[in-house]
Amino acid sequence: MNEKRRESVRRAISRIEERLESCDLCPRKCEVNRYETTGFCGQKIDPKVSAIVLHFGEEPPLVRNGGAGAVFFSGCSMSCVYCQNFAFSQNNNGKETSPESLGDSFLKISEEGGVCLDLVTPTPNLYGFLRAYDYALERGFDLPLVFNTSGYEDIETLETLDGIVDIYLTDIRYTDDLTGLKYSLVSDYWTVTRRAVKEMFRQVGAFREDEMRGVIVRHLVLPEGKAGTEEMAEFVSFELSASVPISLMSQYRPVHKARDFPELSRRITNAEYNRALEIVDGYGLTGWMQHFESEEVFRAKPIGGK
Repeated sequence: MNEKRRESVRRAISRIEERLESCDLCPRKCEVNRYETTGFCGQKIDPKVSAIVLHFGEEPPLVRNGGAGAVFFSGCSMSCVYCQNFAFSQNNNGKETSPESLGDSFLKISEEGGVCLDLVTPTPNLYGFLRAYDYALERGFDLPLVFNTSGYEDIETLETLDGIVDIYLTDIRYTDDLTGLKYSLVSDYWTVTRRAVKEMFRQVGAFREDEMRGVIVRHLVLPEGKAGTEEMAEFVSFELSASVPISLMSQYRPVHKARDFPELSRRITNAEYNRALEIVDGYGLTGWMQHFESEEVFRAKPIGGK
């Protein structure tokens, strides 16, 4: 299995390498030469990483006792006004590293008991990641690979990852394009994302914990129903499968530029979250909820104890 995956990874590296000369890896399609300059995401060739930790705040099957081996990459193809990670997703904080050094970090995640390799917004650094992953696979790395994404992904890029990704942990942020334009500065979020999530589902199906494989949909409840929860639930239930688990998130905070938008300048209410739960339940969907009234402390253990 490891050798078969390595073959898929090497093919993907070759395909991605060609596309970087006029980069079209994400739906923005900046078409810049990434060997010489950067596009919207701010990345060149070598991977740029903000942090690598054992993360205990992800969905239960991805954490268990060891934590998810989360790699927080710099850069993003979106620009969400409420992004909690804006320091590295938009301000591009982080450190460039070599593929070999990043691959050694993957191996360290495995050595320290990580349950999976959790790539947070990997597409801007996809070329560097794939080279690091190939390096780690050659040295026996075998943890499940989680592609943790906003959902705003290019179909051709996803097709290149077929046979490589085990778990697509994808957001559905909004269910209309105008909302995506207003709050994330992308004009076609829902048009792109609904096609992208269907491709993810085609590759791996609904998440099965016993196989550690499949699609999990994350949905962050926003104030005043701005996330389109009913449309999200209808899409998953009728266009994917009711067996796709929903991770219904309550932790919205008006950070970064959110207070510039009156409708987003507060946390959600208990009633708004309960209404979202009712909608998800009404479509026969299951998954994970967050306890609205309790504060979940962010728990992370740096790799190597540093």
